Amino acid sequence: MKTMQDIKSLTLEELKNEMALLGEKPFRAKQIYQWMHEKLVRSFDEMTNLSLSLREKLAKQYSFTALKQVCVQESALDGTKKYLFELGDGKLVESVFMRYKHGNSVCISSQVGCRMGCAFCASTLDGLERSLMPSEMLDQVYAITYLTGERVSNVVVMGTGEPLDNYDNLLRFLMLITDENGLHISQRSITVSTCGLVDGMRRLADEQLQITLALSLHASTDEKRRKLMPVANRYSIAELMEACEYYFEKTGRRITFEYALVSGVNDNLEDASELLFLIKGMNCHVNLIPVNPIKERDYVQSEASFITAFKNKLAKNGINVTIRREMGRDIDGACGQLRRRQKALQ
Repeated sequence: MKTMQDIKSLTLEELKNEMALLGEKPFRAKQIYQWMHEKLVRSFDEMTNLSLSLREKLAKQYSFTALKQVCVQESALDGTKKYLFELGDGKLVESVFMRYKHGNSVCISSQVGCRMGCAFCASTLDGLERSLMPSEMLDQVYAITYLTGERVSNVVVMGTGEPLDNYDNLLRFLMLITDENGLHISQRSITVSTCGLVDGMRRLADEQLQITLALSLHASTDEKRRKLMPVANRYSIAELMEACEYYFEKTGRRITFEYALVSGVNDNLEDASELLFLIKGMNCHVNLIPVNPIKERDYVQSEASFITAFKNKLAKNGINVTIRREMGRDIDGACGQLRRRQKALQ
């Protein structure tokens, strides 16, 4: 059986080539592209300025990615919405819609499951099922825009999956989401998070994009990091820091260090001093994250006094540091929780 081409993952130029192969005029490509990426329609049938015969031809030739909402949870605390979407093959992904003063933000997944094995994360408990296509990453943003009726101005690739483990599809997603013919979200309004795949970080640096790279560091020594993150067995912290400096050198964009505070593991003042020694002099921002407890793990969130002391230690030494505002804590806030709960019901 012939695999249908994924039309929503095509660039405008590629779509023009496809129209030529179908014997259609080049301007049809621009119309179709606008319907998909600007007007955010959910099917070929909605492309009303195309002839019925062309719409039928497209439906036979191409697959059209339109994620199906399985459920949504809305936080009573801050209005954060967590969506569970079904992909075309029935697999499930999570996305989160968050409202901030500076604009709406969507956190998307890049894979179904994850193979990185980080000790405090629910996303990785069932391993990796598959990577997402560019259209499946895009449509998390498009579906949420459609469902909420609100513009999304910031995108964070920080949900389920390791984005740099899906490098080519991630790059195409970034190209499409920032395209002036589509939603045209600024590169500077996009953050890509990684657990520290050094080769991918360097490769991304060479693209010289203006996106923010966020490194999930979570420990300031190799010994502690290896206990939390299996990827630390492959890459040392020294290699990570070199890759971060390379990224800044190539892009001029400061690195964000994500640091999840786990009680009794990485949250004392000695840990703060070690982190300070590691990043002192780097153009960076540290985002402290009170860890989200999950029932499958026994990690506990640090006490407020430890979090504050950790932050103050960094701030007093000139580090740009914030404590992440906890969004959607009452609605399966940790990555992978909602998906796991739904799978258990199936």
